[in-house]
Amino acid sequence: MRIAVFNTKPYDRRFLAEANAPYGHDLHFLEPRLEPATAALAAGHQAVCAFVNDIVDAEVLETLAGQGIKLVALRCAGFNNVDLAAARRLGIDVVRVPAYSPHAVAEFTIGMMLAVDRKIPRAWARVRENNFALDGLIGRNLHGRTVGVIGTGKIGALVARSLRAGFGCEVLASDLYPDPALEAIGVRYLPRDQLLRAAEIVTLHCPLTPDTRHLIDAAAIEAARPGLMIVNTSRGALIDTAALIEGLKCRKVGAVALDVYEQEADLFFEDLSNEIVSDDMFQRLLTFPNVLITGHQAFLTEEALAAIAETTLRSAADAEAGRPLENRVDAERIAPSK
Repeated sequence: MRIAVFNTKPYDRRFLAEANAPYGHDLHFLEPRLEPATAALAAGHQAVCAFVNDIVDAEVLETLAGQGIKLVALRCAGFNNVDLAAARRLGIDVVRVPAYSPHAVAEFTIGMMLAVDRKIPRAWARVRENNFALDGLIGRNLHGRTVGVIGTGKIGALVARSLRAGFGCEVLASDLYPDPALEAIGVRYLPRDQLLRAAEIVTLHCPLTPDTRHLIDAAAIEAARPGLMIVNTSRGALIDTAALIEGLKCRKVGAVALDVYEQEADLFFEDLSNEIVSDDMFQRLLTFPNVLITGHQAFLTEEALAAIAETTLRSAADAEAGRPLENRVDAERIAPSK
């Protein structure tokens, strides 16, 4: 199958090329993001491969359908950037990578939690300047803290289990589908609003849907415990950035760790070190000493990249052969936290 692979970086090309050996797809690597202005680049292909910040809306899908594209392969778990109704109407199958390496994101989540709570980035910056003073670096133990996990699909479940069994935290969870295995080790499921009021730390592991968009908003922050730490390695728009900044300014929010950002599409995955970044809210977040931001790298391990490439190319092979698509996106049957 001839596949136009949009929004590629060197690591994408390496892992996709290595995984392609048994499949023999004709991979055409493209640097631009998939969006209305670039969709025409897919002409002459049978499928497109898109990433998390590519735009796969009705306009793009109309263009792809007009070029004979029958498959959109997402090399990510989320699909909030795809107009699924338009894809169905146009006869385009959409596949994704539902569980490439949940351990990668779960481990990174806990790493961020520890880094911001123990002020590791600030300590590292000081030592580079030969400043070994410990003033201002007092942190808190994770052990015994109350942590709320919103979304206990594969990633959220690993985070909850690690915090409960590994660190001895009191773990609260919120999900439409409680996990009996987590309940068996003492994780308590609560409605989302009750969890937000009770937790000292909240970590987000749910997909972006109309119901979860801005689930952390001004009202949620107002109702939360003072000094709440918020961790987000899922989707940026789960958090209302303006409300988050206000919460930081009034000190209701005690710390923030973000690997995703509401308006990240024009920032993340690019080297903008010689550019002026005009996103005022992002720049404002960077001014807070209790905010840690990374550029959507929680998934970025060798194991995860290999699994993403393998699953994506196997789905393309299944589509070409007319076999059932195991990872086909059907929004009506996907559990909200998976």
